[in-house]
Order: sequence, then C-alpha cells, then structure tokens
Amino acid sequence: MAKKRKSKKGRAAGANPVIATNRRARHDYHILETWECGIVLVGTEIKSLREGRASLVDAFATVDEGEVWLRGLHIPEYSHGSWTNHAPRRNRKLLLHRREIDSIAGKVRDGNNTLIPLSLYFVNGRLKVELALARGKQDYDKRQDIKRRTEEREITRDLGRRIKGIKG
Repeated sequence: MAKKRKSKKGRAAGANPVIATNRRARHDYHILETWECGIVLVGTEIKSLREGRASLVDAFATVDEGEVWLRGLHIPEYSHGSWTNHAPRRNRKLLLHRREIDSIAGKVRDGNNTLIPLSLYFVNGRLKVELALARGKQDYDKRQDIKRRTEEREITRDLGRRIKGIKG
C-alpha cells in the first residue's frame, strides 16, 4: 500500500482543509450549479480563518453592478489583533471571471434562484468559496427527501443483515 506523502506542515499532500460548511443549504435548496471562486480579505480575516473560525449560517451572495459580493459571512475578530481588526460581518468581494459573472447574473435574474455559499476551504494557501446557484425547496420536497433517505438507509441495512445471515 502506498502511503500519503506529507507536506512540510504535517498535513497530507493534496488535502484541502475545510474551514466552514453550510449544512442547511442542501436541506433548504435544490443545488443547480456550483462555482469555485476566490474572495478578497484583509490580513486579520485570513489569520482568523486559519484558526478555523467562520460561520456561513446567514450568508448569501448578490450580483451588484457586475461584481459578486458575499454578504452575511461571519468571520470573528482575530484573537491577537489590535485596532487593525476587521468588522466581522462586512461585505466581501468574490473573484470570478467576467463570463462567469455574466452567466450567474443572467441565471439569478431569470428565475427564482439565489446564490449561496456551500463551503470555505484553502487551496494552496488561498481561501476559496464554493458558491452555488440554488432554488428553494418547498416543505413537501424536504419531506420527500427525508423519506427517500430513510428508505435507502433501511434497504442498505436489510442487505447487510442478509449478507451476515441475521434474520430480522
């Protein structure tokens, strides 16, 4: 068996440490399309993120005047910062190519779609945001998803019991 090669800092090579995920997003929305984009940060924000502190709970993105902005992302103040600390919930600009921004703007404008961040993670020392184009689910859609997951779980459990020879 091949061992994973370790980088200088002790992490496995190729591992992207995830800082925060929006777990409610896949429950509340149908994910239509995703993009990986960069984000403009100040020094104390990136230091706070390297400590692993962020919250995507109320975050969403908007397209304003040809730029994509992430709003509601909470990055707490850096613990060792001084008067140079950042505002925890300030608007942050997302970095995308022009054709991607135009495509996103058209899709958001056309239907009942919204932009939500799914996760924050590091790639080669740079913070990336996984941004999703999503459509809100109705209550009956959520119930159907829960029912489908429960049925799949029961089927796999029954198959496992049959393989092991357990009668149930």
